[in-house]
Amino acid sequence: MILDTNALSAWADGLPSIESHLRSATSLIIPSIVLGEYYFGIRQSRYRERYEEWLRDYLPLVQVATAGHTTAQSYAEIRLELKKQGSPIPSNDTWIAAMARQHQLPLLSQDRHFDQVKDLRRIAF
Repeated sequence: MILDTNALSAWADGLPSIESHLRSATSLIIPSIVLGEYYFGIRQSRYRERYEEWLRDYLPLVQVATAGHTTAQSYAEIRLELKKQGSPIPSNDTWIAAMARQHQLPLLSQDRHFDQVKDLRRIAF
């Protein structure tokens, strides 16, 4: 399962609605884009130290995925599909969708705009 930034935040905050999804996943993958967004958010937080400590403890439990050539091709395809539909999504989310589609894994996210991406299964929490 691929985690979006809001899923990573929910996990760090210990939201009960995400726990069953995390336990049922055979693997947890965090795109490097999500990790960057998360770091950006916590560096602005008054709870920065707590979130950084949480990340040090939990990051070893996941696989961090980076964008490669195949991801870049998937990104271009998704962006073009959404442009033709007249329903673009934020660029970082297009990269996240590309990784989910490339790895054929569901995406754990609260963002409904991912539902517009063909061949992507979003799991809400």
